[in-house]
Amino acid sequence: MEKKIVDLCSQYVRGDFDRRAFLDQLGRIGAGATATFGLLAALKTDARAQIVPQDDARLVAQKVEYDAQGVKISAYLARQKEDKKRPAILVIHENRGLNPHIQDVARRFALEGFLALAPDMLSPVGGTPADPAEAPRMIGSLKPEETVSRLAAGVAFLASHPSSTGKVGVVGFCWGGAMVNRLAAAGAGLQAAVSYYGSQLPPEEVPRISAPLLLHYAELDTRINAGIAGFEAALTENKKVYEKYMYEGANHAFNNDSNPQRYNKEAATLAWTRTIAFFKKYLV
Repeated sequence: MEKKIVDLCSQYVRGDFDRRAFLDQLGRIGAGATATFGLLAALKTDARAQIVPQDDARLVAQKVEYDAQGVKISAYLARQKEDKKRPAILVIHENRGLNPHIQDVARRFALEGFLALAPDMLSPVGGTPADPAEAPRMIGSLKPEETVSRLAAGVAFLASHPSSTGKVGVVGFCWGGAMVNRLAAAGAGLQAAVSYYGSQLPPEEVPRISAPLLLHYAELDTRINAGIAGFEAALTENKKVYEKYMYEGANHAFNNDSNPQRYNKEAATLAWTRTIAFFKKYLV
């Protein structure tokens, strides 16, 4: 798909402009009616792909709640059926909220031997909406400091969970990737943090990072990539432990296999392999 159209889709999903402006912009770059309706249908479709079925017999998956300073956060918890302690991973969703795709990602981590918790960070404003196009606007209403505090409460929930070894890592995608960077600098007690194409921290906040970082970026993601150089310089200057990978030919959200406009199987597979190895290095 032409990069201009992909970028417009990304801006629309982020809530940068409304449906009418989106259609106007598509018309200006020559997208035909058939292509336009196809794009709108794709943007409304959630989680076409499921790598791990909801009823996978190897897993126990359930909805739970945890308390974040008096605010109840709904979440999706998944683990293998064998009753034993295992390292834990907090899975932070994109700006679409806790949708079936992110639940599937949590189940993938569970099959790798982790206790995986995917919180719905839209819980305080009514929860993830049925219409995914509404979620970016709701995400924009959240206060970052409060959200990071509520995510830190999720880390504490996992650290003390009966099925946890007490070691906790975090992974996030898009908006969630940005939250990973913030959480790593929030003194949350993390042992590892993996950010997929997330906005970077300002250099002055980098000294507070207390967990090893794994940073995944996409070559065509010019908006996010603009902040890499300054972030990396600050990480190096402050002697932080980190790994950074750039995926050639991939665009923002390349891991999301429910988004055919963005998904890049080669990049997603390689990034997943590196992510699992990183978590096993620091959590197991």
